[in-house]
Amino acid sequence: MKKTKNTLFKHSVVFAALSTAIYQPHSVAAEEESANEGIEVIQVTATRRAASVQDIPVNITALDGDIMADQNIGELTDVARWVPGLTIQDQGNRSRSPIIVRGLNTDSSGPGADGGTVAVYVGESPLTVDLKILDVQRVEVLIGPQGTLYGAGSLGGAIRYIPNKPVLDETSGRVYGGVNSVNEGGTGHEVGFIVNMPLISDELGFRAAFQQQKNAGYIDYNYLVKESGISLPDPDWSDASQVSANIKQSADANYDDTSTAKFMLRWMPTDKVDAVLSYTYQQQEVGGRSIVHHNALAPDHALTDIVGKYESAYRVEEPMDKTTDLLALEITADLGFAELTSATSLSSFESLGQRDQTDLLIRLAYSYEEFPAFSSYTREDAENESFVQEVRLVSTGESDLSWIVGGYYSKFDSFNTSEEFTPGFDEYAINEWGVDGNLRPDSLEYYSVGDVELVESAIFGELSYQVTDALTTTFGFRHYQYEINSMSSYDLPLYNSVFGGAASDAIDLDGNREFQDAKNDGTLFKVNVSYQVNSDLLTYATISEGFRIGGSNGVAACTPEDIANPGQVLCALPHEVDFRPDTTVNYEIGMKSTLFNNRLHLNGAAFYIKWEDAQIGGATQNGQIPIIANASGGAESSGLELSARAMLSNELSLFGSYSLAKAKLAGDAPYLFGVVDDPARQAWKDGEKGDRLPGAPEHQFALGAKYSTEILDDKMLDVNFGYTYQSELITRVGLKNDGQTIDGYGLANLSASLSDEAWSVTLYINNLLDEYAVTSVRRSQADIGSAKFDADIANRTDLQRNFGYFVSTPRTVGVKFDYKFESF
Repeated sequence: MKKTKNTLFKHSVVFAALSTAIYQPHSVAAEEESANEGIEVIQVTATRRAASVQDIPVNITALDGDIMADQNIGELTDVARWVPGLTIQDQGNRSRSPIIVRGLNTDSSGPGADGGTVAVYVGESPLTVDLKILDVQRVEVLIGPQGTLYGAGSLGGAIRYIPNKPVLDETSGRVYGGVNSVNEGGTGHEVGFIVNMPLISDELGFRAAFQQQKNAGYIDYNYLVKESGISLPDPDWSDASQVSANIKQSADANYDDTSTAKFMLRWMPTDKVDAVLSYTYQQQEVGGRSIVHHNALAPDHALTDIVGKYESAYRVEEPMDKTTDLLALEITADLGFAELTSATSLSSFESLGQRDQTDLLIRLAYSYEEFPAFSSYTREDAENESFVQEVRLVSTGESDLSWIVGGYYSKFDSFNTSEEFTPGFDEYAINEWGVDGNLRPDSLEYYSVGDVELVESAIFGELSYQVTDALTTTFGFRHYQYEINSMSSYDLPLYNSVFGGAASDAIDLDGNREFQDAKNDGTLFKVNVSYQVNSDLLTYATISEGFRIGGSNGVAACTPEDIANPGQVLCALPHEVDFRPDTTVNYEIGMKSTLFNNRLHLNGAAFYIKWEDAQIGGATQNGQIPIIANASGGAESSGLELSARAMLSNELSLFGSYSLAKAKLAGDAPYLFGVVDDPARQAWKDGEKGDRLPGAPEHQFALGAKYSTEILDDKMLDVNFGYTYQSELITRVGLKNDGQTIDGYGLANLSASLSDEAWSVTLYINNLLDEYAVTSVRRSQADIGSAKFDADIANRTDLQRNFGYFVSTPRTVGVKFDYKFESF
């Protein structure tokens, strides 16, 4: 069927999504969009009731499949650029990039140890990994604490991927693919298909989707040792023969190769029962980190003037393989007075990775750096499994009084091992230092295991009352309780064999085994009042709470002997043993307006958030073991979010958004940086009231346009332009503890698509201006050596390569095709 001008904006909902993205009333949504005259508004289900995103008095952004195709959105990092108040510091696909809402972050902008402040869901199932976006109907982003309906981890917000369900009366499919080229890097591609078919007409249906995607790398690991423990990691860089004998290169190492598959069965025996069984599988191979050492080395480092803008100076390769499984069963039943929903899920995640560990050891003053061929690497094996069951009832009557009530249970188990290798160091110690010990053929310097079990349960509910035709009030609560049981154990095999006379293959975990338990409970509340001023203007006010689970760090407590004789010991001081839950309280007022016969939407909100006992990432003083701590004194954030979208004509739509978030410490925070009575580090001051929080910009804005027209009689030409900008950010609280300022940057995308009813061909350019943008950092500049320390060999700045910058993907040019069919 020929497309007409009245349907041109069926595909430009990006504008509807982006400004509705801001403050919408809460409702549970139907699965389809409602198309009004003018701007089309997306239906959402984030509030457990079906409603238009423009008619719910909460802050929600919804991006549907057409929007994501228009803006080439393929993963969560892309989504964040179009959601006011949401920041994701892009760290590539090897790391889980920190998700930050309204500036609520106390760690550096490097990898977060706090588990995040935003809950992520696939349908009704919470998930802790970042899946590629595959066959998704829409993405819903709730900004602000969502503790009453979404529980732990949602103290900043919640993100939901809503998958397409099987259509019971339709046989259809889609095939797609594309290729692209990255400036400074290699080539990438994607291929995929979607198939939908009825198995029993109008009762049982099947849907399958598959995608294989390779994102080309653009970071070169050009300073790798050929053989760890034998090759010199720091040869005479001016001597080509010595460099060639010891060093190798790996081009475009930060690629990722991902296969994702999804299978769904939908059964509707009657029009009152709907059951969907789904299985999602993702296997991902990542070649290395998106970290460069250009301008990240000390002035006296031999590589300072050699390392290029897209080069890493790590000594060993850093691959990682990740596998995710999600099995879910969602059942809804119309009981007449209410809709019953049961959501059951079982998910698992496994990862196996290797990373350069050299810098950690040469900075600990254990004399590893005296071995000229010293390099170290860590292999980490982690797996976790999660079972979640939620049951809820949502009233469906026509009464002025409506309600939601439910129960939640989850059990999470994780197990991990970490192995640290120092090849050749045992021979060096015995031969050069005359140590009377045993060789360690496996070179295993450090070995640890960790085992955690978390059980959480909750009851929750909301009660809404329509006081008048214009005034509605909603009260929500959640009572939760949880218990964590953890065990950790470690050994120093090489140290014990070489210096302690232990057997060459001895591993003793029993001597340093620690069991810890933690439990807590509490109640969260939400109050929302909305007032429909007229048919074009909705106002609302919300007070909501969120929380995140506390627990133990799983590190053995230091004994008096450990403290008196620190040496090479791994233990936790009293304030490092465990950490408390943290909570947020959000105060927000907002408005949503629909003007000029639904051709202009203007939305806005102002907020203030109080954050108590904020969890932060740190490390033990003894052994630098990663831990979580609490920032006493709390933090706060205040700001506003604005969005607008306009349909200027049947051919041209514009949208824009702006957000401001000023996040800072609300009180002094002693020991924020883990400095305890250390005169050598007095410049590393404690956190002080008013210090700015790190990791997120204060200002963000997005500007987009779409032009659609018919050409060649019956073909559609869509041209999309998008520009997103974020201001500067800092890497440590108050720029203390060797924090620094990261410049702001903007990214522009452009695409043009030619389509018919069944097919489309799209040419796109991401990062149109080839912006070289630093998105995040790893650790701090203190890790390259600092004048604060004594000038001993353990802190030689010419050895350190630990600090680095994450950088954005350079200009990417690609072409993709898409073909849809309704029968075969």
